[in-house]
Amino acid sequence: MNVTASALDVKALSVRLGGTDVLHDLTFSVPKASCLAVIGPNGVGKTVLLKALIGALPCTGEIRWAADTVLGYVPQKLDIERDLPLTAGDFLRAKAALSKASSAEVSRALRAVALDESMLRQPIGSLSGGQFQRLLVAFALLGQPNVLLLDEPAAGVDEPGQAQLQQVIRRLQDTEGMTVLLVSHDLSVVYRHADSVLCLGRRRTCLGPPRTVLSPEMLQELYGAALSYHVHDDT
Repeated sequence: MNVTASALDVKALSVRLGGTDVLHDLTFSVPKASCLAVIGPNGVGKTVLLKALIGALPCTGEIRWAADTVLGYVPQKLDIERDLPLTAGDFLRAKAALSKASSAEVSRALRAVALDESMLRQPIGSLSGGQFQRLLVAFALLGQPNVLLLDEPAAGVDEPGQAQLQQVIRRLQDTEGMTVLLVSHDLSVVYRHADSVLCLGRRRTCLGPPRTVLSPEMLQELYGAALSYHVHDDT
């Protein structure tokens, strides 16, 4: 019998913040080299879930990563002033020093996200939104992770930048066997790229393939309003 190995198994996960249950009794698994998308309305705990999974928030229940797991994390918002006199190279070299990554690894991370090494000399404030998000992904790739957790990586990025970022994530899966956990509000992207979808709602949660979960009836129940989305053709 061929059983797909799990990158992550979560059982009865609960997170309580400020006296409020943000997540309650959540159970799911993520197969290796797959993409799990996490969706749901604002305030249901999508970012809280990722932070609990990386150990940044206290929780109850069980979080079991595969023994060989190395995590890379791209937050929804990075608390760094973009007008600091800091270049992209300074930014990556700081992470490289912490993770003991070589200059060759820095170059590989840049190639993986389709950024030219000449960009290392640019101040981070001069980068476009899409370039900065790809820089954050390169930052997360230092240390050679095999799991990427991405919290709305395309937020605030224009459409060409979003398309490039999606291509980067898909390429990492296809060429590196990367496991991806992705929080996204773009249901078209979720439909096209996710292997499974975890829907967090205020009254219930559900887990399944995009074709099953992203039905009008299910989305209306989760979001409390009628939603629609359009899946664009690949270019």
